[in-house]
Amino acid sequence: MALGRRITVLGATGSIGRSTAALLEAAPEGSFVVEALVAGRDATALAAQARLLGAKLAVVADEAALPALREALAGSGIEAAGGEAAVLEAASRPVDWTMAAIVGAAGLASTLAALRHGGTLALANKESLVCAGPIVLEAAAAGGATLLPVDSEHNAIFQALVGAAPESIEKIILTASGGPFRNASLAEMRAATPEQAVKHPVWSMGAKISVDSASMFNKGLELIEAARLFPVRPEQLDVLVHPQSAVHGLVQYRDGSLLAQLGSPDMRTPIAHALAWPERMHVDVPRLDLAALAKLEFAAPDPVRFPALRLCREALMAGGAAPCVLNAANEVAVALFLARKLGFLDIAVVVEETLAALGHESLPDLAAVLAMDARARECATRIAAGRVAA
Repeated sequence: MALGRRITVLGATGSIGRSTAALLEAAPEGSFVVEALVAGRDATALAAQARLLGAKLAVVADEAALPALREALAGSGIEAAGGEAAVLEAASRPVDWTMAAIVGAAGLASTLAALRHGGTLALANKESLVCAGPIVLEAAAAGGATLLPVDSEHNAIFQALVGAAPESIEKIILTASGGPFRNASLAEMRAATPEQAVKHPVWSMGAKISVDSASMFNKGLELIEAARLFPVRPEQLDVLVHPQSAVHGLVQYRDGSLLAQLGSPDMRTPIAHALAWPERMHVDVPRLDLAALAKLEFAAPDPVRFPALRLCREALMAGGAAPCVLNAANEVAVALFLARKLGFLDIAVVVEETLAALGHESLPDLAAVLAMDARARECATRIAAGRVAA
């Protein structure tokens, strides 16, 4: 691996950003040079991270947090900036490798900005590909950028596909832990609280993605992302519930071979794979002990209790604005659920009704995507309010 690889981390204080920072800190001295770190509003955490990693620039998207960031970085020589324009400027700085880990549709503009200067983009923001897949892929091609998936499932598929001709692929299978409601009844899911939904049995993640895992919207979004990333048709994509979370993805080939990537459920592994690619780096994560694990279980997901998979497939097949509308409506519904203003099972209902209202237009550019995202959020908010009132 080349020494002094220049790095920018978008979403530095989130779960993926912190794991990335831990890998950068543990790497041999001189392996990486941190150009910029970007966070939402946590100035204290961002400043500590910037000092630790010797970043040249630290940026908060929330401009109101800039005074606190400047104060925390006083005397360090690290440049501080705030606001959306500063985020885009940081993402646009030429570097060798960028981690795109800003959660939700908010990460789309910075992802596109990073792709324009080429280099390698490690994509942890699945919503960018969901909302604007063709636009993102066109930007990567135009900038000569390399796109590497960081989601554990897509990274697993990427590894299992090395050297494979597209015509040799029969099926791609993403695995899902099943989340905290894998064995719950509809009645139990209807009464589910935010505390129950974010209590993932295997992974340690943020609140939004934990709720998405509980509803399986996360897996549905990953189906859409996989269709963008890999040379397969939507009907060649499948999902299996795998509660041990040891097998992260599988590729079925036309000769009957089934290749799987396995590992401990630790996001540092796929991040490190992308960080060192095409080489590999040492990572101090627990090694998967198959003898201790003893068994691997797989099951088909229940379409009645988890309608999110159907909705995401339908949005993928519809194309156009549908995936963008689906993602925006889900973000709104999850936020309302976490605020105790919407029931858990109502998340899918709000998404389905928003899709029926708006998911029929084409989205030729970023402006159209952002406009549709805003419309879908407004529509989902109205629909959710109607359900609460009823």
